[in-house]
Amino acid sequence: MKKISLFLFVGLFASAFSSCVVLSPQKYKTLLAKQDSLNKGWNESQLMNESLESLIAKLRKDTSGLNGSLSDLKGRYSEMDNNYTKLRSNSSNEINKLSADLKKREQRLKEVEEILRKRDEATNQLKEKLQQALLGFTQNGLTVEIRNGKVYVSLMDKLLFPSGSIIIDEKGKQALSQLADVLKQQPEINIAVEGHTDSQKITNLGQIKDNWDLSVLRSTSVVRYLTEVSKVEAVRMTATGKGQFQPLGPNTSAESRSKNRRIEIVLSPKLDELYNLIKQ
Repeated sequence: MKKISLFLFVGLFASAFSSCVVLSPQKYKTLLAKQDSLNKGWNESQLMNESLESLIAKLRKDTSGLNGSLSDLKGRYSEMDNNYTKLRSNSSNEINKLSADLKKREQRLKEVEEILRKRDEATNQLKEKLQQALLGFTQNGLTVEIRNGKVYVSLMDKLLFPSGSIIIDEKGKQALSQLADVLKQQPEINIAVEGHTDSQKITNLGQIKDNWDLSVLRSTSVVRYLTEVSKVEAVRMTATGKGQFQPLGPNTSAESRSKNRRIEIVLSPKLDELYNLIKQ
């Protein structure tokens, strides 16, 4: 920078001599002041130039950083867009699958409802047939009713057995024979024979120890008669004894105890079709 100022000064001085003009002190000072002004302007322009170059470098760096951020955002957007597309596709597949499952369940529900409707219809028809077949025994303690989708034929012990006995009398055999005629026409019906007693203790009945024994032996007597004499399929039969533990009423009177001493023949439709449908 000093060399430039010196060159300017020499140039001005040479110019003054070449023009054969003698500079006065005042002009000389003016020239020096002008030289200083030029030097100051040059320095300021240099500083400004450096500042601009620094700014340009910063802008280039910022631009490079923004380009990197933009590229990263584009990559993320592309990834999110791909994920959204996959999610939408998966959601659509899941919705279609759920819709198909729902339709299948609705169809199975309709099939179950239809099976239950047919069961109830068959149960009501069976009840009517039994009531007609056993009408002559209703005055002797026989009832037919539907409970929980099953037909219950209840026979008081006096209709089947002499007091304290497990041997079926003639009136009981007649009732069971007429019952068997209906049962043999209903091969899709399962048959459970339940023996029930009152709560009074067993006395003087030989090998029969208690009410459990009495209830079981009476139910097996009924099953043997239905299968061996009336030829109802044994595979459909079940014999159980309930003792005094499922009474129809309190054992506080002779009439109530008489109702509790009974044989209940429980008839229920085979539900294999329904069970198979539910397990699917």
